[in-house]
Amino acid sequence: MRQVASPRARLDAIAIGGSAGSIEALGAVLPALPAGFHAALLVVLHLPRERPSLLCNIFRQRCALPVREAQDKEPVEPGTVYFAPPDYHLLVDSGPRLSLSVDAPLNFSRPSIDVLFESAADEYGPRLMAVLLSGANSDGARGLRAVQAAGGATVVQSPDSASSMAMPQAALALIQPDQVLPPARIAALLTTLHKEGLS
Repeated sequence: MRQVASPRARLDAIAIGGSAGSIEALGAVLPALPAGFHAALLVVLHLPRERPSLLCNIFRQRCALPVREAQDKEPVEPGTVYFAPPDYHLLVDSGPRLSLSVDAPLNFSRPSIDVLFESAADEYGPRLMAVLLSGANSDGARGLRAVQAAGGATVVQSPDSASSMAMPQAALALIQPDQVLPPARIAALLTTLHKEGLS
């Protein structure tokens, strides 16, 4: 496994993806981030397509950072948590700006984690960290590889801490991430980076 304790550049964005079990993991990570956290957080979770997401309502009450559902063409603001809306891919365009797409599902999923990670890697390069959480399919593994190829940092939730191990295991079968950590230690990593002025 690559031993990279921290990113090589200041982080401008942290892309997070997950599926089954990831809301619990996010509950250990997002509320731990302090006001003044620099990097934007772009979050894709696999959600039912047929009903509105409650994620913003859940996390807005628990987080020191602003939490909102991503809107098409809006500029990415530092220190803001953006959740992909149900049934839309979330991408990052030049600017950076957010983009929503109704292109075909990938890995049976829309939003797709791979779509977010790959587009964010194109825009941010080494100023990106991608975090893959618990989930029940292989979405996100290919995107992590793209982030790594672009010089970004990669973190995978440790399979033994995930309620659904398939997603972390698929990533570990494809790449050697910088860190494999349980959610509490992912939160600790991000807060440490903030204290060091890297996020």
